[in-house]
Amino acid sequence: MPGTKKSGRAGGNPGLVEYQFQTDRSEPLVGKLTLRVAPSELQKLKKISNWQEKVRSKISELLLEIS
Repeated sequence: MPGTKKSGRAGGNPGLVEYQFQTDRSEPLVGKLTLRVAPSELQKLKKISNWQEKVRSKISELLLEIS
């Protein structure tokens, strides 16, 4: 219940907007993709710095190639 001792701070968090996640992307990354790979490949992939962005880039390249 808002404003009770059990709910935490009575006034909520007035500065919450200041700390919200911001992005400079034209489209938010809210779509999910699940892909199964060999454990050894996943281990190697995670050793690459910024691997998530590199995988997104390769997927974008593939989609441009087929369209």
